[in-house]
Amino acid sequence: MRYKLLTVDDSKTVRIIVQKAFKLFDCEVIEAYNGVEGLALASKESPDVILLDVTMPVMDGIEMLTKLKSDPVLKSIPVVMLTAEGGKDSVVKVAKIGVRDFIVKPFKEDLLIQKVGRIIDLKPITDTPTKVRSVFDPATVLIVEDKPAIYAQIQDGLKHTPWDIQCVSTTGEAIDACGRSTIDLMMISLSLPDEAAFTLFRVLRANLKTKYTPIFGLVVKTDAAAQQLAQQVGFTGLATKPLDMSELEAKISRAMNLDTSERYFRNDQDTLVMSLPENCGLAVMNEVATHLKSKISEAVDSGINKAVFDLHEVRRLDMNLIKFLLSAMQSCREVSLHFSLVGSGAIVTECRAYEDTRSWHFYETLEEARASFLNI
Repeated sequence: MRYKLLTVDDSKTVRIIVQKAFKLFDCEVIEAYNGVEGLALASKESPDVILLDVTMPVMDGIEMLTKLKSDPVLKSIPVVMLTAEGGKDSVVKVAKIGVRDFIVKPFKEDLLIQKVGRIIDLKPITDTPTKVRSVFDPATVLIVEDKPAIYAQIQDGLKHTPWDIQCVSTTGEAIDACGRSTIDLMMISLSLPDEAAFTLFRVLRANLKTKYTPIFGLVVKTDAAAQQLAQQVGFTGLATKPLDMSELEAKISRAMNLDTSERYFRNDQDTLVMSLPENCGLAVMNEVATHLKSKISEAVDSGINKAVFDLHEVRRLDMNLIKFLLSAMQSCREVSLHFSLVGSGAIVTECRAYEDTRSWHFYETLEEARASFLNI
């Protein structure tokens, strides 16, 4: 849905400012010079918001507002009044007639966008396809937490990422940080005093700049009441304490819509290589699984007919990982992609303990695995 904004103002400068303010958003701005033109356009175009100046020739803003509110068809249109510094006395008068908000001239574009953004769901224009962000791209993550140990744990657990992990301890500092720079994701402790986390969440969602920012609640696993309230008000997700850093990293990546496939998959000459990390828990396996079939299909489509599962970094095998590898192998078989595994001697020995793995072909290096395909 493309929203319509009607600006009614005799000042060409103000109308230019309004046009400029909303040019990057998916909405149409319609202009009127005075109240008579404004009423005619409101009736014809049915705008979603009207920006209405108080002082205008022919018909001023107060008279136009009065006529709008007496019209059964037009009375529900939200109106934001624009008034000069010296015209504050008009505020009480128009408040009685009924307006959604006020803006005092002169004003900045950011304030105008913020006020209108509280009324309609302003969305940026995307004329060109947005480049998919990679997990290796920089991002800023803001932690709002009054317990230094938790922040230190998160910072240490994510230090291998290119993300800038920042921390503040109060809601005021959080709002200031969001005003200074773009925050890609936030985590707010739900145990902040006086339910400050929920107040901050509502403030952030009312601000156009942070309206769509993913926001996680940091909460003790046993605090069911706080978790339920966070879900009700609309937090993006929850990160439960004690924190599982692998799981938290995966949640952050999903919330920011990051392409994590490069972390696990690469094309090495004529071979698709899937490398699993040291701590290969369920969260990691689920993440790899989301990319597996598409990466296999891309490889086959580009002429690759070999795959290697690299387990060199894996610390230990368990039945969940065995099942995952069996599923990955089946996906290879479905498209006639030849596969083998590479890993350390310790992993090979551990793998042999599982009956389902006795027939697996293990090699120490990628070169040995690639050479083995020549005998197929």
